[in-house]
Amino acid sequence: MTPSLRAAAALLLCTMLAACAGAPTPSPAPAPAMATPPVPVVLVSIDGFRADYLDRGITPTLSRIAREGVRGDGMTPSYPSLTFPNHYTLVTGLRPDRHGVVQNTMRDAVLGPFKSSNEANAGDARWWNGGEPLWVTAERAGVRTATMFWPGSQAPIHGVHPREWVRYDKTLGNDARVDQVVTWLRAPEAERPRLVTLYFETLDVVGHDFGPDSPEMARAIASVDASIARLVDALGPQVNLVIVSDHGMAAVPPGQLIAVEDMVDPADAEVIATGQSVGFAPRPGRTRAAEAQLLGAHPHYECWKKSGLPARWHYGTNPRVPPIVCQVEAGWDAIHRADFVKRPAHARGSHGYDPALPVMRALFVARGPAFRAGARLPVFDNVDVYPLLARLIDVPPLPNDGTIAPLLPALK
Repeated sequence: MTPSLRAAAALLLCTMLAACAGAPTPSPAPAPAMATPPVPVVLVSIDGFRADYLDRGITPTLSRIAREGVRGDGMTPSYPSLTFPNHYTLVTGLRPDRHGVVQNTMRDAVLGPFKSSNEANAGDARWWNGGEPLWVTAERAGVRTATMFWPGSQAPIHGVHPREWVRYDKTLGNDARVDQVVTWLRAPEAERPRLVTLYFETLDVVGHDFGPDSPEMARAIASVDASIARLVDALGPQVNLVIVSDHGMAAVPPGQLIAVEDMVDPADAEVIATGQSVGFAPRPGRTRAAEAQLLGAHPHYECWKKSGLPARWHYGTNPRVPPIVCQVEAGWDAIHRADFVKRPAHARGSHGYDPALPVMRALFVARGPAFRAGARLPVFDNVDVYPLLARLIDVPPLPNDGTIAPLLPALK
């Protein structure tokens, strides 16, 4: 190499080294972020908590949850406004006419009679297979669930139970129920449920016995609020807490009773369900006679063929709905005459009336990382809770009758 070429090469090498020395050193790749544990969802039902109980000044914990999170002005139950149909609606997003739990008392052509108090019915999946509750969908998706009581949770619906579940025991105190939920949620992360249900029947029982405006009801509301405080204090704010009820409660003054035997001759129709949404099945060959006595408006009740019920109730196509349904006016009960003597001399409470009535409106409050603070929602239908719950646990909802749209303003 000539001297001139050696000089040029040396100059080029020096230029390259200077450029490298001035270049920034590549930064190391960032370490992967630690995965954040999923936020659990606790769905609490206070059976029979009328929406306006929240304004009585005796619920400091529930009022704080509403203030720090979300409050609905009320939630409209599905028809009929009874316990089992609406609890199953809340976790399936289907109205009772679609999921098949059409009444607290009903009849199936194959399965026979159903009563909400019958433990055999509670654990028989054939009554519940018309819908799929969210805990089943979640378990199939690998999301752990636990139920501290909920209608349907004792049955292996579509062959699936919640990972943890407890057989219904009305003698188990509310605080003991709370403590079990807390125990589940304090388990190691791999064993911790993502969706938990918790159920209190206290207000429904007291409401039926003494009425919604009684001193006994005031004490019961305060007691349940204290149990909610126990739950909130134990879990803290890092849980998405959704508190609902299934229906409200109306006062029934003494003596406001209708005998079902006066509604139709027992020789012409069989009584399938009593109370407020009353079902009749005409006896063979007696359909015309039964319809002549029942159909139309009467003092304190009105009756329809199942095919002609008001469209806004979305009710009447399911084979378990009786052929004739009578809706009783709020403040009245239709029962067997023999049961009149069992009624107290004081006012009591009932539900099962037209879901559109304000006294039937249910509770909705929520708080947690997913929810805005201080949000207030107009009245919405209870079928809308299911798509909200599905979003909170990140499980695709099955086809349902609800929409998350009314609840979107509550979410961050």
